[in-house]
This record gives sequence, C-alpha cells and structure tokens, in this order.
Amino acid sequence: MGIQKYMAFVKAAECGSFTRAAELLNYSQSGVSRMIADLEAQWGISLLDRGRSGVALTSDGLRLLPYVQCICNDYRQLQMQVDDLNGMQSGLIRIGTFSSVATHWLPKIIQEFQKDYPNIEYELLLGDYTEIEKWILEGRVDCGFLRLPARPELETIFLKRDRLLAVLPENHTYVACDRFPLSALCRDPFVLLEKGAKAEISEVFDKNHITPNVRFTTWDDYAVMSMVESGLGISILPELILQRIPYKVVCKELEIPAYRDIGFAMRDSKTVSVAVRRFLEYLPYRDR
Repeated sequence: MGIQKYMAFVKAAECGSFTRAAELLNYSQSGVSRMIADLEAQWGISLLDRGRSGVALTSDGLRLLPYVQCICNDYRQLQMQVDDLNGMQSGLIRIGTFSSVATHWLPKIIQEFQKDYPNIEYELLLGDYTEIEKWILEGRVDCGFLRLPARPELETIFLKRDRLLAVLPENHTYVACDRFPLSALCRDPFVLLEKGAKAEISEVFDKNHITPNVRFTTWDDYAVMSMVESGLGISILPELILQRIPYKVVCKELEIPAYRDIGFAMRDSKTVSVAVRRFLEYLPYRDR
C-alpha cells in the first residue's frame, strides 16, 4: 500500500490533478485523494495545495518529490525484473509520443506487438519533442518517439526521414506546380504549426532566410489543415501527418526539400524492461 501512495503522489504532482492521476493509475479520484491525505498525515506535512483548477506542490512537497520519484522508479525496475523472470506474462510500457506517430504508427505497432504479447499494458503521453526528452530523462516514460538529433544523454535509434510539404487550398495559384517556391511563403498568409523549442518548420525559414507572413499559430496539426482548407492561408506540415486526412487540401514538395528525422529514444537500452526491448523489434523502418 505504501508504494501505491507514493505513486499517487507522484502522478498527482506530475498531472496537477487528482482526476487525471486517478485515470492513469486506474483508481477513483477519491481513492487518490485519500492516499495522498494518508501520506500527509503519516509524514505530518502538506504535500499538495488543493484548488479549483487542480493541485500544486507545496514547498515541502517539491523538496520530497525527487526522493519519492526515485523510490517509484526503483520499484518499476524491480517489477521489470519480475516480469522478465515470468516470461512477459505481464508488464507496462510507458511511451512518450507526438501526434503524427500516435495517429499513424502506434496503433499498427501495438496491434502487431499484442499478437505476441497480449498481456502487456500501455501508457501513452502526448507531447512535443522537448517534453518527450524531459519525460524520458526524468523516468516519467520508459521510451519515446521524437525528432533527431536528441539530447546527448539519450540513446536513440533512427527510424525515418519525414518530408516537410507545402499545404495549399485547392484553388491556390500553385496547385499545378511541381515544387512549391519558397518565395511564395512570404506572400500568402501562413498558418504556423509551432510545437516547443525544436520546431522544424521555423528552422526551414531560418535556414533559407525567409520571413513568412504568419497570420495564425497553433499546436494542432488538424487545426492547421482545417484553416488551409477554409482558405485562411497556406502552411508546411510533415508528410506523416498528411496521410488519410479528411481535408480538401493539396500537398506539394518544397522547391528546396526539407525534412525531419524521426527517432526512438531511451535513457539506456541496457536498463529498460524486457517489454521495451521486445517492443523495439516491432518499430517501423528500423532496419532500413
């Protein structure tokens, strides 16, 4: 019961919400609240400030959180060894990912993996590249998909080079062109997909000394496509997210090709669970 209380505290602190922590841990919201209250009573300190918008760490909670996280991570390592000895009859894989991989890769990967290992459970956290790097280093996830190059502390596997394409409304002047001229990015209103500090689309502008006419900025890939379809502007998006889209848009290769390299990252392949090691074998493009 003690480790469950520790995990409830860590998840509530990470999520800023008893409700979200309860969903991730498969407990009731009242159960998570009660476990943390028991922990506070046991230690004689307040760990979290409760408010209408959620929960936040107190100064005492902030000081103790790294130690509790360490205990939880050690417990997971213990469970990994038990799972290994049991021949993967159970286990949990926590994966950090971004939207296009979560939409177009992960369902197929997990579907194939489940055929061989039906009892493995999954926890998926959706974020931007820098968040995923941070989650892996902090131990919040076991592994993750991200853009390469990643931070040097991470062990990475290159998976695929993903083209960046111009996305245009169907009635755009350049729909018949073979390659979209970069100079045109400066004229039309531009819908910018901006996700964190490692945004590959902004790097295209910097590398080619272009200042686009940015009219809208959003973190949502599908919001970008909807705005382009409505004639509100043009954009650049990775080819992976442009698969099987319901929007009436036209995609064109850029005059000067641009890419993002997608990879898979871990802290250390020698210390990940046997479930994660097996999961690696099902990654797309790994041997290409």
